[in-house]
Amino acid sequence: MPAIIKNNQVIADQWTLLSAEAELDEALRTPQAIIPLILWQQHKEQLQHSEQLGVWLEADQAIEDLIDDLSHFAVIALNFPAFTDGRHFSSARLLRERYAYSGEIRAIGDVLRDQLFFMQRCGFDAYAIRADRCPTDALNSLTELSVTYQAASDQQLPLYRRRA
Repeated sequence: MPAIIKNNQVIADQWTLLSAEAELDEALRTPQAIIPLILWQQHKEQLQHSEQLGVWLEADQAIEDLIDDLSHFAVIALNFPAFTDGRHFSSARLLRERYAYSGEIRAIGDVLRDQLFFMQRCGFDAYAIRADRCPTDALNSLTELSVTYQAASDQQLPLYRRRA
């Protein structure tokens, strides 16, 4: 099993990320499957009865397309196709702050050590580090900065309010 970072520790990944070409029968027979958004949209009636289900979105897919169905998902994985594509930072923050999603938000794709601290501030709590990188090393990046100035998903008050 591949390793991921979840809740500030490296663990074995219990979930199976299905490819963009996955079919309905594969999704139904795979326990703890993270399915593409398009598969969910096409087969919502059959899939909504799955107990352990996750969904993943490409960077160009809007989180608003999923809002009415959030209660069906234990995991929402947001794909970063390139290190330089930061669109899903906003998606994670919207999920946590505007839509009060309390399940796992996982970063997948081109996820590197340098991004983790900022992803955590936006609401991510799980990270599938790129296969050619070490998740144990990447875990250290979550504690390298000890003080944050701005308010975010992980700290509701800015520094000047915390100091008062």
